[in-house]
Amino acid sequence: MTSGIHHVTGITSNVQANVDFYVGFLGLRLVKRTGGYADAEQLHLVYGDGLGSPGSLLTFLVWEAAGRGRTGIGQVSEVALAVPPVSLGDWITKALAANIPLEGPSREFGEPVLRLKDPDGLIVKLVGVAMATPAPLPNAPTRLRGVTLLTDKAVETASFLVRFGYTEDRRSGVAQRMGSETDIIDIREVSGFVPSVSGGGVPDHVAFRARDIDELRSMRLSLKGHGPTEVHDRKYFVSLYVRDPAGILMEYATDGPGMTIDEAPAELGQTLLLPPHDADRAEDLRAMLPQFALPGEERFPARDLPFIHRFNRPQNPDGTTLVLLHGTGGNEADLMPIARRIAPHSTLLGVRGRATEEGTNRWFRRVDATTFDQQDIRGEAEAFAAFVEGAVTGYGLDPDKLVFLGYSNGANMLAAVIQLHPGVVRRAVLLRGIQTLEKPPALDLSDTSVLALTGRDDAFARNAPALADALLAHGARVDSLELSANHELAAADVTESTEWIQRKLSMNR
Repeated sequence: MTSGIHHVTGITSNVQANVDFYVGFLGLRLVKRTGGYADAEQLHLVYGDGLGSPGSLLTFLVWEAAGRGRTGIGQVSEVALAVPPVSLGDWITKALAANIPLEGPSREFGEPVLRLKDPDGLIVKLVGVAMATPAPLPNAPTRLRGVTLLTDKAVETASFLVRFGYTEDRRSGVAQRMGSETDIIDIREVSGFVPSVSGGGVPDHVAFRARDIDELRSMRLSLKGHGPTEVHDRKYFVSLYVRDPAGILMEYATDGPGMTIDEAPAELGQTLLLPPHDADRAEDLRAMLPQFALPGEERFPARDLPFIHRFNRPQNPDGTTLVLLHGTGGNEADLMPIARRIAPHSTLLGVRGRATEEGTNRWFRRVDATTFDQQDIRGEAEAFAAFVEGAVTGYGLDPDKLVFLGYSNGANMLAAVIQLHPGVVRRAVLLRGIQTLEKPPALDLSDTSVLALTGRDDAFARNAPALADALLAHGARVDSLELSANHELAAADVTESTEWIQRKLSMNR
């Protein structure tokens, strides 16, 4: 039986900071970037040694702009990486120079340990112990030394780990160390703690090594009386998922086929790869998934602005930017697929509304389905106007090549900004928008062009003319079209938006 850790999977809320830490600071190699196999709209990054060898792998699910998770019972709490013992002094110097939080060095179970925190707050321990890996990298950790588990059922957790080839090594205070042929698991009894909550900085699971599919099948059979298990083909390995008696998510993953199944060793991690079962929406996913730069690559520095936002840049940008405002329940990536079809060579700037209603994102509060909080609309419109100004200045966007596109609640927000802050939004596509302002000010909108697209079968269609009339009454140029559609977006929205945007932008040339 093959034993030891295959990989550890964590969660990050800032993909660029995560890459900067694990590649830029630690010196690991990004060996794979994919859409998630459980959820292709979630970016998944894999770091490891030069070949992405089992036992060297740290993987991260990207929950961009998510909150910090909560450390508690039933989770992996710390990840330990092996470094040459003589290098710990250099790592201290390097961490201090990079302003990375650190503790130590100290000794645990006789080994020198330096504790660091990654940008999400995950504790990464550098352990001075000699451990080999098939493809070592210069000045980087060699492989996983182990993990720490928090459990309120230490005896049961330890007994469960025996299934994966671990035996009791020794104890130190409340910690019990289990060892395999290659690495260790430290079990900490934490009775009375609160349960863990998923989020940035909290590991999702630890995966143990299976030699092949036969070993995985045998393990599943042995777990028949334990509780539910799931088996999934993750392309690079086949995985069996199970929870230990304390609820800790554990995985049993085959060593093969491995990271080189779809990329040559020299090209690992260079291409965004998508699950085969999502091939029919590959282009949409490429537009939605967050982008980042590896150390040394040109990057777009993030600016601290009042709204969460995300850029998607095409390979051959034409200098135009589409600013996207989602509908109720959407997020900053929601409109990127349709926007990429509308403007293949535009940079996309998706923005997230700051109001929430029953856990869903909105742009402003509402009293009921047809009554809107007027004070909140005005406050959020002012904040959005400041966001646009900050984005134009901070990111160097060309105001003459800026187009705004909003859907439903996002279109309503754009309409409010147009009427309350003339000149901020000069070109806008309003998809299924209505008038939400009760007393719009009598301001000059003659510098504003709007395309209003309404669905003929949309239940809100009867409210659309009031918005167009209000904009026209104050000098805006409005093209109103009724499409053979309902409230949902249709192919005609793409066709009409594309033609209108091209025509309006060509007037500035």
